[in-house]
Amino acid sequence: MLAQKYINKIVYFHVVKKDLDIVKGLHPGVVLERELKKRKLAQGPFALSIQEFPQTISAIIKGRRNMNTSLALRIEEQLGLEEGFLMTLQIFYEIKQEKEKQSAPRQPDLSQLRPALFWDTRIERIDWQRQQRAIIERVWERGNEQEKNEITRFYGQRTIDRVLERHKNNS
Repeated sequence: MLAQKYINKIVYFHVVKKDLDIVKGLHPGVVLERELKKRKLAQGPFALSIQEFPQTISAIIKGRRNMNTSLALRIEEQLGLEEGFLMTLQIFYEIKQEKEKQSAPRQPDLSQLRPALFWDTRIERIDWQRQQRAIIERVWERGNEQEKNEITRFYGQRTIDRVLERHKNNS
């Protein structure tokens, strides 16, 4: 009897680990969206059924908000998912994000940027993370295509779009 329980745990761990490897690094909202579609459940009524705001579920599904433990437990219970599954996905997602952040270059390829673009400062002293908004705005106002492409490569299109949208709204 004890041997059977041990074997069941090994088999379960192997299957869960194999399944987890498939979705590892995905935002839990992707899995939640898939589960809701598979069960033909609308986001709004589902959110209300677990005493949550529909906007919260929508933001998680779109990847704009992270999963928290309380919400994960309510979703897992309502959908019959393994307890801790969504939070495990959240942790693996955050690990993936952090690894990408750590492996990202600390500065753009300076050979792609004209020194005249940053005429008022020493380019090697720029804090490319803290000065992100000012850099993007400057490059879009005064830079050429090559410089815009390099800054887009460095920061990513989503960051560029977000900064330029704010700049447009503030102008």
